[in-house]
Amino acid sequence: MKFSDITEEQWDELKPYLDTCLLPVTGLDGGESPYETTARLEGLRDLMDLVEIPFKGRVVTYPACHYIAENEAFQAMLGEWCGRLKQSGFKYVIVMTAFSAAGLTVRNADLILQPESDGGLPSQSEVSSQIRELWSSISP
Repeated sequence: MKFSDITEEQWDELKPYLDTCLLPVTGLDGGESPYETTARLEGLRDLMDLVEIPFKGRVVTYPACHYIAENEAFQAMLGEWCGRLKQSGFKYVIVMTAFSAAGLTVRNADLILQPESDGGLPSQSEVSSQIRELWSSISP
């Protein structure tokens, strides 16, 4: 479900069921050509489909963060956003990136999903398994 599909009146009622927020991160730095930007966005869309479709009714997708800086300050900022999303009522926050970043850590993110190091997407079963494990093992 997209964030914009939820009205103020619905949120309190839906909050117990929509406990997981997806925070997409496109990972653009501004130097991409139009076709490279399109490819990055399509890759993020394909990764998001691995979660949004099978877990519809439990996840809410927030607006994407498109531009990033590759430094600790950006990772700290992402961590702050994840913390704020939890304060707003989400039990779990999943950061989803359109790029592979070994060693990416985000404080307050319960899971980071990203393409494999070769750019390929993880399998649907792998993603589903990671999310189900998250839901069954963490007691926020």
